[in-house]
Amino acid sequence: MNINHRIHLCLAHMSPTGAEQRYIQEAFNTNWIAPLGPNVDAFEKELERFLNTSVISTGADRRSGEISDNKVYVAAVSSCTAAIHLALLLLGVGKDDEVICQSFSFCASSNPVTYCGATQIFVDSEEDTWNMSPKLLEEAIKDRIAKTGRKPKAIIVVDLYGMPAKWDEITAISKKYDIPVIEDAANALGSYYKGKPCGTFGDIATLSFNGNKMITTSGGGALICKDEATKKRAIFLATQAKEPFLHYEHETIGYNYRMSNISAGIGRGQMTVLEDHINHHKHVHNLYRELFLNTNRTNNSNIFVQDNPNADFDSNFWLTTILFKQEIDTEAFCLKLDKAGIEARPLWKPMHLQPVYKHAPAFTNGVSEHLFRHGICLPSGPWVTDDDVKYIVQKIKEAIVF
Repeated sequence: MNINHRIHLCLAHMSPTGAEQRYIQEAFNTNWIAPLGPNVDAFEKELERFLNTSVISTGADRRSGEISDNKVYVAAVSSCTAAIHLALLLLGVGKDDEVICQSFSFCASSNPVTYCGATQIFVDSEEDTWNMSPKLLEEAIKDRIAKTGRKPKAIIVVDLYGMPAKWDEITAISKKYDIPVIEDAANALGSYYKGKPCGTFGDIATLSFNGNKMITTSGGGALICKDEATKKRAIFLATQAKEPFLHYEHETIGYNYRMSNISAGIGRGQMTVLEDHINHHKHVHNLYRELFLNTNRTNNSNIFVQDNPNADFDSNFWLTTILFKQEIDTEAFCLKLDKAGIEARPLWKPMHLQPVYKHAPAFTNGVSEHLFRHGICLPSGPWVTDDDVKYIVQKIKEAIVF
């Protein structure tokens, strides 16, 4: 292994046929350089086809199934953060409302709550998927009703690192209290729960096409809606809420959130390699698991590789994540790997521990704090080779002593 070769966490990977360049060139040739155009419409349709298709089975023999009866509709926007903001607006979240947020996540899933003038109520994780704990979710809802006399306005659940949340339990709680769910599937394009694609479980959902995601549009995201009317409303808000007049008429505040035709062209090209990317991430994950000799949750290994809890879960393993048996300085450990040419990162610092949210109510059980103190993310993207994985595992084993 040449240490001058840097192994990135998840680096953007273009299609071998140059499909991205073809769609971009098409836009230039037809002068569709303006923000909207044919690539945006086509990219949205291709995403809809993907998300509206279930799978017959999970695991190695996963294959496409039937088109879902509960169709979803996609609006391409400038970022996943913008999509979450739009989702909150569509659900009527405003000043003095409360929104339940997953604590163990990136700040982009909770920051838009502040954009709306609302307050975050953070909920900790459960141990299987590391996503929002259904038990604590219901506890938080009951507490807020008792203390404020009002239900939270929405719930934001994240399919973190590509792992689906416990959607049967979360959906049941959402329906019980009649609180809509926003599914943040930024990491989870190509992940499935019981054969159904992530991004289709929430009342509204979001995707990310940042440069380090399963596919990229350089920067961008998508809003996933359950009906066409909601999609049209989202597009209206994302294009400065311009009323249908020749002059510029505005009756509500809008935003400049639409995806550009050039970015969507990249996305169309990326759709041609999406399945290849999913398969590669899963292959890399399985190789890590094999090399760390960690096949189940009850062994005595010093290193645990996060895996699907059972056959209901089919993660795309956007990033392979590991936990060390004993607490370590994950920041220092990642810096040590960095010197060996390996990009690794600590797991997310929970939002309820972030200084900016120190006054936000939080319902915790210690799970996310344990994950933060014990875990790191490993290189998993399409550029990561089998030899890279072997080198990474070797360096980790050399560096860790228990």
